[in-house]
Amino acid sequence: MELEKRKFYFSYYLLFLFLSGVFFLWFKHTAGSDSSISEWLINYQGGFTRRGLVGDIAFNVANFLNLDLRDTIFVFQSLIYFIFIYLIFDFFKEINFSYIFCLAIFTPIFILYPIAEIEVLGRKETFVFVFFILLLNISSFRFNENYSLRFVFFILPVICLIWEPVAFFFPFIMAILFIRMSNKKNILKFFNIFISFLPSFLILYLIIKFPLSDQGHEKMVFSLKENFNEYCYMSCDLLKSKAGVIKQFTDNIPAYYWPDGSFRESVFIRYFLIFLIGFGPLWILGFFSKLKKKIIILNKNYTSLLPILLILISPVLVLFAAGYDWGRWVNISYTFSVLFYFYLVKNNLIKIDLKKIDKFLKKQNKKIVILFFIIFAFGWNPKTVVTGDIASFPGYRIPVKIVKFTIWKINN
Repeated sequence: MELEKRKFYFSYYLLFLFLSGVFFLWFKHTAGSDSSISEWLINYQGGFTRRGLVGDIAFNVANFLNLDLRDTIFVFQSLIYFIFIYLIFDFFKEINFSYIFCLAIFTPIFILYPIAEIEVLGRKETFVFVFFILLLNISSFRFNENYSLRFVFFILPVICLIWEPVAFFFPFIMAILFIRMSNKKNILKFFNIFISFLPSFLILYLIIKFPLSDQGHEKMVFSLKENFNEYCYMSCDLLKSKAGVIKQFTDNIPAYYWPDGSFRESVFIRYFLIFLIGFGPLWILGFFSKLKKKIIILNKNYTSLLPILLILISPVLVLFAAGYDWGRWVNISYTFSVLFYFYLVKNNLIKIDLKKIDKFLKKQNKKIVILFFIIFAFGWNPKTVVTGDIASFPGYRIPVKIVKFTIWKINN
């Protein structure tokens, strides 16, 4: 009954997030400067380019059915967000939520984040999350391991065409395949994994080798203007100015300095604390969790989960150097990490020793424990861009924002 009650409350929490998400997406989709819309405007009308697949699908659907392009994008965004929320519920519904599990799931850098920072809502990494959850479901030991390999072989290249920075999270996908093939010899594991990733490596090579030309970009801009009277701005426009790999890094350097030329140490201190606190429950779980079977990484045997999580997440440092949206990178990194951890929990692959934590909690006042949870889960969140400060009380600001947007809509 206790599990059913928690499942009931969790479903209503996710329903609130979904309805809030659709509400904000509706208001966002007509805003001339919305970053998530600008990303969806990227298409193949000027030739092959990175992140153009779903934008080209939306372009052609809107063109064929004579629909408004932004309305079409809104429908696609709402649909993929619904699928994500449903898969989150389905993935966690059988988890017996202990206090530390609740902290790990309700941390504001996870499912709450896109609603707290609506600039992130509707971005293409949602497709990546959906792919990863589906992979985790398929990688259950109830199914044949070949399903996982085939899923990666056929679907991951499509995800690369939608959002190529998924490459920085390949280690998580590889780890799932490696664990799933636990009954095979290592050399056979690596061979199967390499073959399953081969199409994705090819797609990434093509994206890097053949960036959109200036003429192709102009053609894409013209097609948007001619067919839908849309301007190519922000993410769409950056395809031209940040087409090369080197530009991805050099264009972000000014963000690390104040206008007077002095270095912004506060940025790195802030994000160190965000990683420390936001990931805190997961770090604790990783520290107290042991794999039931040893995993060999770089000729070292690991049973403790914490160093494995740190190794898997380490390539994301490159993404932080290349991208300006550090709040998004934190959200994406945590989403992969926490889903990977609970995949291990659901498949009974780890032993968790939480006796010390439970003993500590029993000594505390229940009201203090509940208050800490509320403050931790709903009292803060990182802003989207690297220069942004910490936002406060999203649990309060989200419903207030909904009321304000509604009043504004009624009055206009």
